[in-house]
Amino acid sequence: MTAAFNSIVVVDWSAPDRRPSDAVRIGVAGQCEEAPGAFPTREAALDWLVGRLVAAHAAGRRALVGFDFPFGCATGLAEALTGEASAQALWEHLAEWSGDGPERAAQDEHGLAGRRIVEARVLSDQPGGTVFAAGPAGERVLTGLSALVALRRDPALAGAVAVWPFETGLARGDKPIVLAEVYPSLLRTASAEGAIRDEEQVREAARALAALDREGALAPLFLGPPDLDAGERERVVREEGWILGVGNEAALRAAARPAVPPLRNDCFAMPPGVDWVPVAAALAKLREGLSPVAAPETLPLGAAGGRILAEPVVARRSHPPGPNAAVDGYGFAHAALGASPHVLPLAEGRAAAGAPYPGEVPPGQAIRILTGALLPVGVDTVVLEEDVARDGGVIRFARGLRRGANTRAGGEDVEAGAEILPAGHRLRPQDLALAAATGLGSLPVRRRLRVAVLSTGDEVVAPGAAAAVHQVHDANRPMLLEVLRRWDFEAIDLGHARDDPEALAAALDRGAGAAEALLTSGGASAGDEDHMVALLRRRGVLETWRIAVKPGRPLALGLWEGRPVFGLPGNPVAAFVCALVFARPALLRLAGAPWQRPRGFTVPAGFEKDKKAGRVEYLRARLTEEGAAEVFRSEGSGRVSGLVWAEGLVELDTEARRIRPGDPVR
Repeated sequence: MTAAFNSIVVVDWSAPDRRPSDAVRIGVAGQCEEAPGAFPTREAALDWLVGRLVAAHAAGRRALVGFDFPFGCATGLAEALTGEASAQALWEHLAEWSGDGPERAAQDEHGLAGRRIVEARVLSDQPGGTVFAAGPAGERVLTGLSALVALRRDPALAGAVAVWPFETGLARGDKPIVLAEVYPSLLRTASAEGAIRDEEQVREAARALAALDREGALAPLFLGPPDLDAGERERVVREEGWILGVGNEAALRAAARPAVPPLRNDCFAMPPGVDWVPVAAALAKLREGLSPVAAPETLPLGAAGGRILAEPVVARRSHPPGPNAAVDGYGFAHAALGASPHVLPLAEGRAAAGAPYPGEVPPGQAIRILTGALLPVGVDTVVLEEDVARDGGVIRFARGLRRGANTRAGGEDVEAGAEILPAGHRLRPQDLALAAATGLGSLPVRRRLRVAVLSTGDEVVAPGAAAAVHQVHDANRPMLLEVLRRWDFEAIDLGHARDDPEALAAALDRGAGAAEALLTSGGASAGDEDHMVALLRRRGVLETWRIAVKPGRPLALGLWEGRPVFGLPGNPVAAFVCALVFARPALLRLAGAPWQRPRGFTVPAGFEKDKKAGRVEYLRARLTEEGAAEVFRSEGSGRVSGLVWAEGLVELDTEARRIRPGDPVR
C-alpha cells in the first residue's frame, strides 16, 4: 500500500535552555528516516524545517509535520481578541506582537473557557488557554503559533501548506504539506536510563505515524473520534483544533510497538524425547508461545460491548465529579449548628441535579437541595427531608448529624486519572456504564479475532446431502462455527476439502488470507490418508502432539503463512473437547484476552468408574437435581448425542482412581 506522505516530522517545541534536555528536538520517519538532533534555539529549528520542506516540495514529495503546542484555543478566545471566531485570525493577531523573546507577564483573569474539547480527553496536556500564562507554557504557544504563520507565509511554500483541521476540515486534505498538532506523550514511551525523553518521544511518534501511513491506517486519525457531535466538530474546525491521534490512541500505540509474531516457528515444539504430552504441559506450551494478534481500534461506547480492551482504560473525570447530595433535604454548613433543636432560616432558591445553586449559602442558613445536586459553596451537610419541620422560611430538626451526613464526596467512587478497566478485559454492560460515568465516549478495543474453519476428508459430505453408507455428514464444521460465534469471534467458513494436497493447500491459503487463526478437523493423526499433517510438515510448520487426553490424543499444531493452525481430531466429540480445552484459551489469548482455563468446581459423583492411569479424561456430564454429576452412558467419541445430553464435562486427572457415588469430582 502506498503511503500518503514521504516524510513524517514531529517537533518538540520546548523552550531552549542551557540543559541539553531542553533543546528543540525533531524526529523524522518515513521513506528517509533521519535524526536531525537537537537545536539550540527555536529559530534554528525553524530554519532547518523550512529548508527541508522547501526541498521536499520542490522534489514533489509530501510531508506531515506535527508540533506539540496547541494550534487552536478554547471557544470564545479568538473572537474576544480579534472580533472573529477563527483560529487563523488568532494566529495572525498573535504573530504581530509575539516572538521568541523574553517571557511575558501573566495576564489578568479573562473569564473565558480555559480548555478545549480535546484537552478534556488528554488529562496531562497543557490547555489551549496557555497563551495567557507566564513562563515557558505561554511562551511555547506564542512562539509556536508565530512559527506556524511563518511556514504558511513562506513564498517558497505558497499554496503548498494546509493546517489540519482548520484548512482541511476533519480530513487529511490534498495539500503536499500538512501541519498538525500532536501530543507525543500519548504513546507513553518508556525512556532508557540516561536517555533524553523528548528526543525518544518525537522519534517514536514519527515512527508510529509513518507505520500507520504505510498500512493505510493513518487516514482515520484525521477524521477525529466518532463520538464528536456536529456542534463539537464545527467548533474543532473553526477555532479549537484537535490533537492528531486523540480518539485513536490504541491504533497509535500499537503502531509504536514492534510487531510481535503470533507464534514463533518453534513455539509448539516439545522437548526431544517427549512422546505423550501431558495436558498441563500442552496448555503451558500454548500459553508461553502465544501473544495477541487482533488489531486495535477505537469504538464509541455503543459499539464496544463484548469487545476486548486493547489497553488499560483511565477515568477522564472523577465520579461523582463533585460533592453532591445523597438525599432530598436541606443543606447547610455543619459548623453553624448549635445545640438541638436546630433552627435555620432558608436561603432563596434551591440546588437540583443539573441545576446547581449559583451563589454561596451564608453561614447559619440552609437551602433546599435535591438528590444528586452539587453541594453549593457553604454547604457540607444535608438533613433528610423527612426529619425536618418547615415553617415558612425556617426549618427545624432535632436529629444530631455528623459533618458530611447524607452527602457524597467528589471522586469517592473513582478519581480522575485512575485505571478503571485493565487491558484484556471483555467489556460487559456494567463496564460501559463505568466508562460513561467517568467521562469516556469511546474505548480502545481489539477487533474481533477472525477464525476460519475447515473440514477435511473424502468420507465427509455436506449436511443434508445424500450420503452412502461409507460416508459421514459434516458435523464438525457447523458445530465449530457456532462455538466460535458463542466465544464472540468472527467465524469464517472455509467449507470442506478433499484428501488432496492441492485442495487442502488452496483452502489453507484462503483461510490465511481471511483470518488470524485456523481450525481444521480431521487429518491430525499422521495416518496414511491424513494429508493435513503431511502438508503442514512440507509447506508450513508442524508439531503433532500425542496428548495424554481422552477423548482426543492427536492434535496438530502448526503455522501456515504465519497463521496458527489448530488441527483437531475428526471425531465430533473429540473435536469438541479439544476445542474447549485447547483451542479456546489459545484463541482468547490471540484475541487479546488473558489466558483463561475453563472454570470448574467440585461436586459429588453420581456415577461409578474405574479409571486407568496415564491420561486426563473428560466425561460428558450434567448435574442432577441433588447437585451430583451424572455422566453419559457411553464414552465413545463418535456419540454426538452425548454432547446434546451433556451440560458440561467432568475432568479426571492422570492418576488411576476408583470413583463411587458421592466421591468428589471436578
